[in-house]
Amino acid sequence: MDWSPLWISLATSVTATAITLMAGLAAAVWRERRSGPALALVDGFFFSCLWCCPPTVVGFLLLLLFGRNGPLGKLLVRFGATIVFSWPATVIAAAVVAFPLMYLTARAALEQVEPDLLQAARTLGASEWRVFREIALPLAWPGVLAGTVLSFARALGEFGATLMIAGNIPGRTETIPIAIYFAVEADDLQRAFFWCAIDVVISLALLSGLYYWTRMQGLERSRRVAR
Repeated sequence: MDWSPLWISLATSVTATAITLMAGLAAAVWRERRSGPALALVDGFFFSCLWCCPPTVVGFLLLLLFGRNGPLGKLLVRFGATIVFSWPATVIAAAVVAFPLMYLTARAALEQVEPDLLQAARTLGASEWRVFREIALPLAWPGVLAGTVLSFARALGEFGATLMIAGNIPGRTETIPIAIYFAVEADDLQRAFFWCAIDVVISLALLSGLYYWTRMQGLERSRRVAR
């Protein structure tokens, strides 16, 4: 049994989730501090990968961007590097499609933080970074954690964009969803079912753990209020 799709998927999902966490949180903080009708276009751009563009469209656009004739592809070729049909391409595809979930949940969590607490800290002389690090982020952390888990699950199940920009190279870019697709194409239903079960078990374990942690946190807060 070749276990490389599992290790590739886990490595890709962990790396993509780390990138998505930093980028999504930064974008949510930037967006939460601004208002105006023009920013609706920004939200539309951020959410396009989630609601508007199918993953194959996202993969095609990434292929145009990072291909040898693309703007970033030409720049990378000058340094002797290529992205298309490599493991970094799987990370880029997974991060792009998972980003909207992280951005959406992080922004919603930050919007729930009481503005008076932040303003009081600023009045006392705290810098914006300290206000975010010591007040906003700890209060919004449950939502940020939920976005992180959802982003990981989304990255783990990414197929269309990965196939477009990374292809199917066994041992390099063959993730679990791609392994399932080509197992079905080869009429190897037993192998396809095995990888389906692995994917479902990992996703359910993550979501169940998140639900249990959230429930325990709610019960703990209820006990503190009762005291």
